[in-house]
Amino acid sequence: MTEFTIDDLRRIMRGSAGAEDGERLDGDALDTDFADLGYDSLAVLEIHSQIENTFDLTLPDDALSRMRTPRETVSVVNACIGNIGEGE
Repeated sequence: MTEFTIDDLRRIMRGSAGAEDGERLDGDALDTDFADLGYDSLAVLEIHSQIENTFDLTLPDDALSRMRTPRETVSVVNACIGNIGEGE
């Protein structure tokens, strides 16, 4: 895997939270806190776990605190993928 995209996140969110969830990830929603999108901390934890399981990644310990919005989530995951690609 070379990049984690918003489409990847949409698929994870649909699988974790329901069919229509994840469809709203466009425009301003990308920079809206998950809480304001209707996702509580347990839902975000589930998204975190699904990303790790689906893409065989181990996200850093502080990833959850940095995954406040969909755009931040994509950024955190891509940074982790970049570190793996660099052999760290």
